[in-house]
Amino acid sequence: MRHAPSHRATRTEHTLVLGGARSGKTRHALALAEAFPRRTYLATAEAFDDEMAERIAAHKAERGEGWVTLEAPLALDEAIAAINSDGTSDVIAIDCLTIWLSNAMHREADIDAVTERLLAAVSRSRLPIVMVSNEVGLSIVPENALARRFRDAQGRLNQRVAAVADRVTFVAAGLPLSLKAPAETRGG
Repeated sequence: MRHAPSHRATRTEHTLVLGGARSGKTRHALALAEAFPRRTYLATAEAFDDEMAERIAAHKAERGEGWVTLEAPLALDEAIAAINSDGTSDVIAIDCLTIWLSNAMHREADIDAVTERLLAAVSRSRLPIVMVSNEVGLSIVPENALARRFRDAQGRLNQRVAAVADRVTFVAAGLPLSLKAPAETRGG
Protein backbone atom coordinates (compact mmCIF):
# COMPACT_ATOMS: atom_id res chain seq x y z
CA MET A 1 0.00 0.00 0.00
CA ARG A 2 1.33 3.41 -0.98
CA HIS A 3 1.26 6.28 1.46
CA ALA A 4 0.25 9.58 -0.10
CA PRO A 5 2.72 12.41 0.33
CA SER A 6 1.76 15.32 2.55
CA HIS A 7 1.13 17.74 -0.31
CA ARG A 8 -0.77 17.79 -3.55
CA ALA A 9 0.93 19.36 -6.53
CA THR A 10 -0.68 22.40 -8.07
CA ARG A 11 -1.81 22.39 -11.70
CA THR A 12 1.56 23.46 -13.13
CA GLU A 13 4.00 22.32 -10.46
CA HIS A 14 6.93 20.25 -11.68
CA THR A 15 8.74 17.91 -9.31
CA LEU A 16 12.12 16.21 -9.54
CA VAL A 17 12.55 13.14 -7.33
CA LEU A 18 16.19 12.14 -6.84
CA GLY A 19 17.71 9.16 -5.07
CA GLY A 20 20.02 6.21 -5.37
CA ALA A 21 19.21 2.77 -6.71
CA ARG A 22 16.35 1.12 -4.78
CA SER A 23 15.94 4.21 -2.59
CA GLY A 24 12.16 4.42 -3.03
CA LYS A 25 12.27 7.36 -5.45
CA THR A 26 9.91 5.80 -8.02
CA ARG A 27 7.44 4.76 -5.32
CA HIS A 28 7.44 8.34 -4.00
CA ALA A 29 7.03 9.82 -7.50
CA LEU A 30 4.11 7.51 -8.29
CA ALA A 31 2.41 8.47 -5.01
CA LEU A 32 2.69 12.14 -5.99
CA ALA A 33 1.16 11.47 -9.40
CA GLU A 34 -1.61 9.30 -7.97
CA ALA A 35 -3.16 12.44 -6.46
CA PHE A 36 -4.51 13.01 -9.98
CA PRO A 37 -7.28 10.96 -11.61
CA ARG A 38 -5.79 10.66 -15.12
CA ARG A 39 -2.09 9.76 -15.17
CA THR A 40 0.43 9.16 -17.93
CA TYR A 41 3.67 7.31 -17.28
CA LEU A 42 6.53 7.98 -19.70
CA ALA A 43 8.82 4.96 -19.62
CA THR A 44 12.37 5.49 -20.81
CA ALA A 45 13.72 1.95 -20.35
CA GLU A 46 14.06 -0.50 -23.20
CA ALA A 47 14.16 -4.28 -22.75
CA PHE A 48 17.42 -5.29 -24.39
CA ASP A 49 17.67 -8.47 -22.29
CA ASP A 50 15.55 -10.75 -20.12
CA GLU A 51 16.62 -9.13 -16.85
CA MET A 52 15.56 -5.66 -18.04
CA ALA A 53 12.27 -7.08 -19.38
CA GLU A 54 11.60 -8.47 -15.89
CA ARG A 55 12.38 -5.08 -14.30
CA ILE A 56 10.01 -3.32 -16.70
CA ALA A 57 7.25 -5.85 -15.96
CA ALA A 58 7.76 -5.38 -12.21
CA HIS A 59 7.54 -1.59 -12.55
CA LYS A 60 4.35 -1.93 -14.59
CA ALA A 61 2.80 -4.22 -11.97
CA GLU A 62 3.82 -1.79 -9.21
CA ARG A 63 1.95 1.03 -10.95
CA GLY A 64 -1.26 -0.94 -11.05
CA GLU A 65 -4.44 0.27 -12.71
CA GLY A 66 -5.19 3.84 -13.68
CA TRP A 67 -2.05 4.58 -15.67
CA VAL A 68 -1.56 5.13 -19.39
CA THR A 69 1.98 4.03 -20.23
CA LEU A 70 3.87 5.45 -23.19
CA GLU A 71 7.38 4.45 -24.17
CA ALA A 72 9.70 7.40 -24.75
CA PRO A 73 13.29 6.15 -24.63
CA LEU A 74 14.67 9.31 -26.25
CA ALA A 75 12.05 11.83 -27.47
CA LEU A 76 10.71 12.95 -24.08
CA ASP A 77 10.14 16.47 -25.38
CA GLU A 78 7.83 15.22 -28.13
CA ALA A 79 5.97 12.91 -25.73
CA ILE A 80 5.42 15.74 -23.21
CA ALA A 81 4.10 18.02 -25.96
CA ALA A 82 1.76 15.30 -27.28
CA ILE A 83 0.32 14.55 -23.83
CA ASN A 84 -0.24 18.24 -23.20
CA SER A 85 -2.13 18.62 -26.45
CA ASP A 86 -4.28 15.48 -26.36
CA GLY A 87 -6.19 16.37 -23.18
CA THR A 88 -6.28 12.82 -21.80
CA SER A 89 -4.04 13.27 -18.76
CA ASP A 90 -3.86 15.40 -15.62
CA VAL A 91 -0.23 14.61 -14.75
CA ILE A 92 2.89 13.15 -16.37
CA ALA A 93 5.37 10.89 -14.56
CA ILE A 94 8.76 10.32 -16.21
CA ASP A 95 10.76 7.31 -15.07
CA CYS A 96 13.58 7.87 -15.42
CA LEU A 97 15.91 10.62 -16.59
CA THR A 98 18.95 8.47 -15.84
CA ILE A 99 17.93 5.81 -18.36
CA TRP A 100 16.94 8.57 -20.81
CA LEU A 101 20.42 10.10 -20.54
CA SER A 102 22.02 6.68 -20.99
CA ASN A 103 19.88 6.12 -24.11
CA ALA A 104 20.95 9.51 -25.50
CA MET A 105 24.64 8.84 -24.82
CA HIS A 106 24.40 5.34 -26.32
CA ARG A 107 22.95 6.84 -29.49
CA GLU A 108 25.67 9.53 -29.46
CA ALA A 109 23.06 12.29 -29.32
CA ASP A 110 24.06 15.88 -28.65
CA ILE A 111 23.40 15.84 -24.89
CA ASP A 112 23.17 19.63 -24.60
CA ALA A 113 20.65 19.80 -27.46
CA VAL A 114 18.39 17.01 -26.19
CA THR A 115 18.58 18.43 -22.67
CA GLU A 116 17.55 21.88 -23.94
CA ARG A 117 14.58 20.34 -25.75
CA LEU A 118 13.56 18.45 -22.60
CA LEU A 119 13.83 21.55 -20.39
CA ALA A 120 11.83 23.61 -22.89
CA ALA A 121 9.08 20.96 -22.99
CA VAL A 122 8.94 20.82 -19.18
CA SER A 123 8.81 24.61 -18.95
CA ARG A 124 5.98 24.79 -21.50
CA SER A 125 3.93 22.00 -19.97
CA ARG A 126 0.55 23.06 -18.61
CA LEU A 127 0.38 19.70 -16.82
CA PRO A 128 2.40 18.92 -13.71
CA ILE A 129 5.35 16.63 -14.36
CA VAL A 130 6.96 14.33 -11.80
CA MET A 131 10.43 13.31 -12.94
CA VAL A 132 12.57 10.54 -11.44
CA SER A 133 16.37 10.62 -11.64
CA ASN A 134 19.28 8.89 -9.96
CA GLU A 135 21.81 10.76 -7.90
CA VAL A 136 24.96 9.00 -9.08
CA GLY A 137 27.59 11.34 -7.65
CA LEU A 138 27.60 10.07 -4.05
CA SER A 139 29.89 7.11 -4.61
CA ILE A 140 33.51 6.55 -5.55
CA VAL A 141 34.96 8.02 -8.73
CA PRO A 142 34.35 5.50 -11.54
CA GLU A 143 37.45 3.75 -12.84
CA ASN A 144 36.80 4.22 -16.56
CA ALA A 145 36.37 7.30 -18.74
CA LEU A 146 32.88 6.38 -20.05
CA ALA A 147 31.51 5.90 -16.54
CA ARG A 148 33.06 9.21 -15.40
CA ARG A 149 31.59 10.98 -18.43
CA PHE A 150 28.16 9.52 -17.64
CA ARG A 151 28.39 10.45 -13.94
CA ASP A 152 29.35 14.02 -14.84
CA ALA A 153 26.59 14.32 -17.48
CA GLN A 154 24.02 12.95 -15.00
CA GLY A 155 25.08 15.48 -12.37
CA ARG A 156 24.76 18.35 -14.85
CA LEU A 157 21.37 17.06 -16.05
CA ASN A 158 20.05 16.81 -12.49
CA GLN A 159 21.18 20.37 -11.75
CA ARG A 160 19.51 21.75 -14.87
CA VAL A 161 16.25 19.89 -14.24
CA ALA A 162 16.28 20.95 -10.57
CA ALA A 163 16.61 24.57 -11.68
CA VAL A 164 13.34 24.42 -13.66
CA ALA A 165 11.49 22.21 -11.16
CA ASP A 166 9.24 23.83 -8.56
CA ARG A 167 9.92 21.06 -6.08
CA VAL A 168 12.94 18.77 -5.63
CA THR A 169 12.86 15.80 -3.26
CA PHE A 170 15.73 13.49 -2.36
CA VAL A 171 14.69 9.97 -1.30
CA ALA A 172 16.95 7.73 0.81
CA ALA A 173 15.82 4.49 2.48
CA GLY A 174 12.27 5.26 1.36
CA LEU A 175 12.25 8.59 3.22
CA PRO A 176 11.71 11.81 1.26
CA LEU A 177 13.73 14.91 2.11
CA SER A 178 12.64 18.22 0.58
CA LEU A 179 15.51 20.05 -1.13
CA LYS A 180 13.39 22.68 -2.87
CA ALA A 181 9.77 23.65 -2.36
CA PRO A 182 7.51 26.49 -3.46
CA ALA A 183 7.64 29.49 -1.11
CA GLU A 184 4.10 28.93 0.24
CA THR A 185 5.09 25.50 1.61
CA ARG A 186 8.23 26.87 3.26
CA GLY A 187 6.29 29.39 5.30
CA GLY A 188 7.25 32.34 3.12
